[in-house]
Amino acid sequence: MASGWFTNDGPLVKELELGIADYLRVRHCVLTANGTVALQILSHALELTGEVIVPSFTFVATPNAMKWQGLDPVFCDIDPRTLNIDPESCEALITERTSAILGVHLWGRPCDIPRLRSVADRHGIHLIFDAAHGFGCGHDNALIGNFGDAEVFSLHATKAFHCGEGGAITTADDGLAERLREIRNFGFVATDTTTRLGINAKMPELSAALGLANLEALAESISRSRRVIECYQAGLRTVPGIEIRPCTAPRHNFHYAVAELDQGSSGISRDRLVEVLESENVLARKYFFPGCHKLAPYHDESCDSLPHTEFAAERSLILPAGPEMSPALVDSVCELLGDIVSNAEHLSLLSNSSRPRIA
Repeated sequence: MASGWFTNDGPLVKELELGIADYLRVRHCVLTANGTVALQILSHALELTGEVIVPSFTFVATPNAMKWQGLDPVFCDIDPRTLNIDPESCEALITERTSAILGVHLWGRPCDIPRLRSVADRHGIHLIFDAAHGFGCGHDNALIGNFGDAEVFSLHATKAFHCGEGGAITTADDGLAERLREIRNFGFVATDTTTRLGINAKMPELSAALGLANLEALAESISRSRRVIECYQAGLRTVPGIEIRPCTAPRHNFHYAVAELDQGSSGISRDRLVEVLESENVLARKYFFPGCHKLAPYHDESCDSLPHTEFAAERSLILPAGPEMSPALVDSVCELLGDIVSNAEHLSLLSNSSRPRIA
């Protein structure tokens, strides 16, 4: 506020770009207004054409960003073990119109990066990643952000590291980074000089200021989020049919409490469970239901059945988590889940209570 510099590649944006690049150990970080526009300008900078293969089990922003660029998202099924895009299914979908594979590191769990890289190289196409959930998560000896031709982060307020609203693109490609910086600022390279089609995708200084504060606090935030996941795992150990997916990566941000529901063991459907939780002021969500291939504008387009995607979409949910959740609140949610499963046949007896709102 004191500087009077609010946007247009200000000093705080530059400082945050350097800070993120240093944290992730990447060559370039290009900040943007949000993660969706980051995907759009990346596809433009890479001059993608025709078809881009994407998982259906993701937030709809992933295919939408491609569709807005005039590209055709081709939906791929997932690996039932990891719930990430399946490299074998992906390769089977490649045609002469395919220009890229867009993998998603779902909930910060890394894709099978080596196999996807091998597929992309064999067919001479680009490999990019939607790393919206992945800030602070690792693969092998490197953090997400170092893979593919480029990776895109969402820095939305719901993410482990955020700027309130924002996005970031990381890459080791000097030329690509330069093009991205031009595109995000209407194509300008100097005053009164443009070299390419561009758009306004700049991050404002106020967002960067918030990001700098949050980057400094990230280690403590991740530590608190890890404790939340550990409390869920312990609290649900004796609740049949509900399990928290483990975080098996060498580094993780522990930001999402991803639960899987087995209706046969729990005696209740995932959708009914979410309804009961919400009636008790616990805001759980179905992720990612019903799969992008069943959402407008895609559901009326030709798409083969994606059995693993549809299976996961029917049984996955996100429980309240993150650094602001206390162990006591987690215990309360686990106790409620135990009560629901124990009374699954008599849900009509459950009534709204005075429980605090947990979100």
